[in-house]
Amino acid sequence: MIGTAIKNREAELNTFRNRVLVGGFFILIAFGALAARMFYLQVVKRDYFHTLAEANRISVVPVVPNRGIITDRNGVVLAANYSAYTLRVTPSRVKNLDAAFDALAGIVDIQPRDRRRFKRLLEDSKNFESLPLRNRLSDEEIARFAVNRFRFPGFEISAGLFRNYPFAEIASHAIGHIGRINDADLKRIESRNLTVNYKGTDHIGKLGIEGSYESELHGTTGSEQVEIDSGGRAIRSLAKSESVAGNNLTLTLDIKLQKIAEDAFGDFRGGLAAIDPNTGEVLALVSKPGFDPNLFVDGIDPQNWDLLNNSPDKPLLNRVLQGAYPPGSTIKPFLALAALESGKRTPSQSIRDPGYFALPNVSHRWSDDKPGGHGVVDMHKSIVESCDTYYYQLASETDIDKTAEFLSQLGFGSKTGIDIGNEMEGFLPSRKWKEKRHARGLADTPKWMLGDSISTGIGQGYNAFTPLQLAHAIATIANDGVAFRPRLVRSVIDARSGAVRALVTEPTPQPTLNAGNLEIIKRALVGVTSEAGGTAFRAFAKAGYSSGGKTGTTQLFSLKGEKYNANKVVQHLRDHSWFIAYAPAEKPTIALAVLAENAGFGSATAAPIARAVIDYYLLGKMPDPKKPKVPPDEPKNGD
Repeated sequence: MIGTAIKNREAELNTFRNRVLVGGFFILIAFGALAARMFYLQVVKRDYFHTLAEANRISVVPVVPNRGIITDRNGVVLAANYSAYTLRVTPSRVKNLDAAFDALAGIVDIQPRDRRRFKRLLEDSKNFESLPLRNRLSDEEIARFAVNRFRFPGFEISAGLFRNYPFAEIASHAIGHIGRINDADLKRIESRNLTVNYKGTDHIGKLGIEGSYESELHGTTGSEQVEIDSGGRAIRSLAKSESVAGNNLTLTLDIKLQKIAEDAFGDFRGGLAAIDPNTGEVLALVSKPGFDPNLFVDGIDPQNWDLLNNSPDKPLLNRVLQGAYPPGSTIKPFLALAALESGKRTPSQSIRDPGYFALPNVSHRWSDDKPGGHGVVDMHKSIVESCDTYYYQLASETDIDKTAEFLSQLGFGSKTGIDIGNEMEGFLPSRKWKEKRHARGLADTPKWMLGDSISTGIGQGYNAFTPLQLAHAIATIANDGVAFRPRLVRSVIDARSGAVRALVTEPTPQPTLNAGNLEIIKRALVGVTSEAGGTAFRAFAKAGYSSGGKTGTTQLFSLKGEKYNANKVVQHLRDHSWFIAYAPAEKPTIALAVLAENAGFGSATAAPIARAVIDYYLLGKMPDPKKPKVPPDEPKNGD
């Protein structure tokens, strides 16, 4: 018999009620927790999440200021800005860059150089930074990309300002260039608490005026609040704090004179500095060859970088500030002045030049540049005809430390203080200098030898100065011993008010020079260009103005008694050509130094370059394109 279980309905009901109570309790707890969380989020943390929500809806975009414009002394624009559209890429948002570039190539023209430049920038940047791929997109390219934008996450088009240097290579070392901000630049920006002011800025001044006057040219960054949609696209502008453009700069350079000077060099490498001796204003600053600063605006591609960086002509070297060269015979007027100031020589004191100099009981002879010698030579003739023997003997009788002390008063062996960076001090030899050189392992012996002094007497040996130092020194002589710090910027124009702030001319430490001694040297310098025996007489024949000058030729290796023949010497070992000058002689308004590398005698190459520059500056005379830059025959005197 099968029994039927009797259900205990009361027990089942109690069990059900208990389950309902427990379930309801947990539901109440869950809803209570949800309500508490909602209260916390919507009431307690309301301001915080409201700020986050606004941040998702509103983006604060930096407003990059216009960079200041650079003009020459006559208002000719040397560096300006233009606006254009750029295709930018955020690498972290792109899975395969090469594949994306290939797909994009049918929409936007992307050249191999664009890819090379992008990869170079990528190596120097962080993966999440937006980097330019193509600049200056056409309207058609912008339209095509806009239609296909959804296919390319991580790619965007933005408007931007770009730098333009209309004269390209002309004055490139003086003006400098801008470049992409790197880690070293970021550290400098952070150390000066300028991080906020460089938000949204990709570029910064690197060299020349662009680098040294960055604080004036950059301006003040503004900001704009922009409402954005879920895709990150701007809908409308809510508020804006205007940026302040950088100040404009007026330079002391005359770009027409600069071009005349650069063209006068022809194919020669070298440097030239032309200064107004009355103010220190730099009228022309040449370093040949130059470079096109426009190459650096978009980020220079590896191919062009290799061409510039590895060229044997060193176009990136600022020869006029960073090239230290033996001055050759251009040092002679300053040594003669030192002898007058110290009483070592009088103007009428003379020597007989047999064509060489020899010390008693010494077999070695120091040869003069003129076979057979210059005959009887006083100080005036020693400068006019550039007699080596006179200065061999003078140097042998003069203490090198006293010579160095005097030359240092004229700026030799120290920076001139020009208002662009990377200037070299040069080498002003003395006993102490040679001891320090030996301590660094750069010399065989710390002892100063008499032969060292004799070599420095004609600007050879350890002497090495920049063309700018020579220009500064001859400007000091031209201005009767009053020296000014060379400068390239004449005035700063305020971007807001348009007010012009003229930069104050700064005098340098003044040498103590006797006016009568200066006059003796200046008469001899005038004789160099005006007397029949002067080494620059032919170069300045029929000039139409008076001038003072001094030629110089620097040997790069010992001739060992043989006569110099440029045709038998490889080009990079040929003599350097020097010329220093000022004009008009009565009241100088221009002083300059010219160095032409491996160009032979100073009278044959450097002096004609100087003549072309002074002709234009004083007379407005343009060079004759048919006239050879180098006289066909070598001068009788070596300088």
